[in-house]
Amino acid sequence: MPEHQRLSTLCVHAGELEDAHGSPHTPIYSTTTIAFPSTAAILDVVEGRKAGALYTRYGLNPSIQALEAKLAALEDAEAALAFGSGMAAEVAAFLTHGRAGIVCIGDAYGGTLELIGQQLPLLGIPTHVLLGDELDRLEGLLAPGPRLVFLETPSNPTLEVFDIAALAARAHAQGALLMVDNTFASPVNQQPLALGADLVVHSATKYLGGHSDLTAGALMGPKALLDTVWPWRKNLGSTPAPETAALLARSLRTLVVRVRAQNAAALAIARAMEAHPRVARVLYPGLESFPGHALAARQMAGFGGMLTLEVEGNGETATRVADRLKLFALAPSLGGVESLVTQPCTTTHHSLTPEERARRGITDAMLRLSVGLEDADDLIADLIQALG
Repeated sequence: MPEHQRLSTLCVHAGELEDAHGSPHTPIYSTTTIAFPSTAAILDVVEGRKAGALYTRYGLNPSIQALEAKLAALEDAEAALAFGSGMAAEVAAFLTHGRAGIVCIGDAYGGTLELIGQQLPLLGIPTHVLLGDELDRLEGLLAPGPRLVFLETPSNPTLEVFDIAALAARAHAQGALLMVDNTFASPVNQQPLALGADLVVHSATKYLGGHSDLTAGALMGPKALLDTVWPWRKNLGSTPAPETAALLARSLRTLVVRVRAQNAAALAIARAMEAHPRVARVLYPGLESFPGHALAARQMAGFGGMLTLEVEGNGETATRVADRLKLFALAPSLGGVESLVTQPCTTTHHSLTPEERARRGITDAMLRLSVGLEDADDLIADLIQALG
């Protein structure tokens, strides 16, 4: 693709394979293996002299390869790898580039915190978790040798925003890599590689998929860094099925229009909720009152479709509000065309102790909203009636 083409164009055209029958998009190659005309031809692919399809579990399937070319284009990356889930992408990246140690900064998805805090140490991998106000400890933790620094920005569920360029410079000065989970922002709103990050990971189940009908993950970055991840993906068996790859490629074609609409609706809802007397606090990077607003305005092109409300009262109050909502479905996911609500203490961060949630500023009175494509005024009316 020519370098001047913009994101909307890349979403539609990047990676698509030419089809003999004139299909405008890559067909689904629902095959496990590829036949070759000769031994010499198969050895050309096996030994890397020619690019080509070979075996689906390896990711060498035309539907998967076309998806990966599109994913790479969206983050302006040299290469991309598709996975069966976002957690599968994180595991493969951590086992490849984090064996010497991982430093996780800020809040993260509960499953990621469980992986870093409980499971990776069982493999002898040193892990550390720093909150946003503990960054003065970063250099000390990186001093023993090469490490992987990992963060989400905006984070889940407090929407904390971190300075990617500054953290990349600090990590690189210590010989470490910086890996950014860009799920909440999406490539439409944020480009971590352009800001200095080394790797970008997505739960493609969320905004990239966008319709709550697929589970997938993606890892983007320099080819040299992904080439060493590829054997882990292959032998862990975490490659997506061709049908899922094709479904994700379909969803990516509408990514820009979906996310921009969700940006606008989320900002309108955040402003309305900020003025509501029964809402104690609204966490949304697009609000001027948000602590990280100035940074978000510098490094993001849009503020996203995620926001967190802290209602007046306690966890029981928040539960009653969530249960009264009619347009917001009560479900622990995000990024779809339908609006969702979840109480982090009961779902995404339920595995954390109450003390750890409190340390992270995750209160029982919080409700995390994923804004879909419904009319913003209807969603605001639903929230108002639920707040009652």
